[in-house]
Formats: sequence, C-alpha cells, structure tokens
Amino acid sequence: MIEVRPESFRLAEAFTISRGSRTEAKVLSVLVKRGGHVGHGECVPYARYGESLESVTGQIESLPEGITRAELQEALPPGAARNAVDCALWDIEAKSAGKRVWELAGMPAPGPELTAYTLSLDTPERMRAAAEKHAARPILKIKLGTPDDMGRLEAVRAGAPKARIIVDANEGWTAEQFLDMQGDLKRLGVALVEQPLPAAADEALIGVQRLVPICADESCHDRASLAKLRGKYDMVNIKLDKTGGLTEALALRDLARAEGYRIMVGCMIGSSLAMAPAMLVAQGADYVDLDAPLLLAEDRAAPLHYADGKVFPPEAALWG
Repeated sequence: MIEVRPESFRLAEAFTISRGSRTEAKVLSVLVKRGGHVGHGECVPYARYGESLESVTGQIESLPEGITRAELQEALPPGAARNAVDCALWDIEAKSAGKRVWELAGMPAPGPELTAYTLSLDTPERMRAAAEKHAARPILKIKLGTPDDMGRLEAVRAGAPKARIIVDANEGWTAEQFLDMQGDLKRLGVALVEQPLPAAADEALIGVQRLVPICADESCHDRASLAKLRGKYDMVNIKLDKTGGLTEALALRDLARAEGYRIMVGCMIGSSLAMAPAMLVAQGADYVDLDAPLLLAEDRAAPLHYADGKVFPPEAALWG
C-alpha cells in the first residue's frame, strides 16, 4: 500500500526569499508498504510550480497498488508527487534486497560533500551579521532578487571575506539589472548566480557575456528541459522535487554532464529524509546545496550528519 501524510517542521528562524517568507517546512511523507518492508520518501510541494499539499496528495493517492519505479515515470509528471513515491520505492527495493540504494544503482558508496549554507533575504545589516556568524563555512549561498541587492551583497562579503559566495536571485531580476550587476558580482568574488531572470524571460541570456557562471534552477526540471537551456546557462541545479525523484535526477545529471553543463545539486526546505536520496546525485557535483536540515529547529530521527562544512551520506535507519 501507499500511504501519504502531511508533516511540518519548525524552522530555527524565518526564511525569506524574493517570493516570500516561511517559519515552517510543510512536507508530505510517503510510506510504501510491501512484503513486510516499509519504504520512505518525502517531498515539498511548491506553489511556484502549481503544487499544493492537497494537489500532490491527490496525485499520490491516484496511483495503483504495486506500481513499479518504471511505471511511475509514466504515471506522474516530474514534480513533488513523483519524487516522494520514487524515493520510497528505491528505499523499499533496497530493504527487500538487503542492500544499500547505491549498490542497486551500480554506484560506489557515497562520501561526504561540501555543502553551501543559505542566508535568507534580509536587510544588509542583518545579512552581514548572519555572514559573520557563518563566516567559517566554506560556501555561503545568499538569497537576493530585489532592485536594491548590491548593498546586501557588499554586506555579506564584508561579513565573510573568505567564503565562496553563491547568489540566488530566484527569478527576481530583470535583464537590465543583471547586466548592470555583473561587474560587481565578479568584483565581489561571486562563484555563480542562480536563475537571475524569470524562467519565462530567460531568452535574454542568449549571447550575454558571462562574467560569472549562470546556473539554471527554475528553468531546469528534467532531461526535457535541457533543450531550452543551450546558450543561456553554464550549470544546472538538480532538485529531486523538480525532477520527480532520484531515478530522473540521476539520468538528468548524466545527460547534463554529457552536454557540457556543470552540476549543482540543491533542495527545497525539507527534512533530512528529503536530502538523503539527493546525496547520491551530489557525488562529485561542482556545487552542493543540501543544507535545509541546518535551517530546521527539528528534524527526523537518525538525521543527516553535518560537520566541517560537509554533509554526510544517510544511515540506513533514515533512508536507503
């Protein structure tokens, strides 16, 4: 049987991006029960993609009993619903076989990866204070996407002069704003910029001289997305809630690399259960952004381990 249930995890503090703020992570947990085993998965429905807790629950509850991973790829489109079920099916397959997921996927055992730590959108003064607090972390990701972001970026750089900085605009800039800012982004040592323009308006990136690498986030969901990214982006951000699970995420990673894109592996704001499958995709990625559990005030039992700026693979008690 397939069981879906809503859950909520309090955030340690309010998290803000250009589209709004939140104080809790609202997720859907999926349990697949077969043959005495239980597989677990988690997804984060995202309103930006037309998803809600209710709509995603409906998609999951529409699935037939006994559906396989291969059948699932055709039964549901890329998105949160397919992600949670796909990951739960991987988990139960591993438990049924008495193996870890990476063995089933034909991969070597995963190791720890450096992860970015995200600073949410705030006043320059507060963002500088947050940067100072986390200045020892090797990679800081800062949420921007407003008409007056340079003060914020300058403040973060002053607060964390040695950290690598990723800027995520969350589709918040116009082409003119981005072009005006590129020189300053390079001057301040920004390593890459995620989704500077709205996905529907990213044609404006074609032919633009890149002073800083540009990463597709909202513009890249699954392998079918890649055809529209050529000439606009240098990198793709792979998130399982966009790809519709680990199965497609691994395929997207391999095809994107073959087509010359660098790889970033990111996440929505969820628990360690949502991050665990992404650790397989993150192996050897250029940038990893799987820090959501660090932003929570509460997490799963047997959560992911974080130390020295790294995130470690999941224990079997959590997933896989």
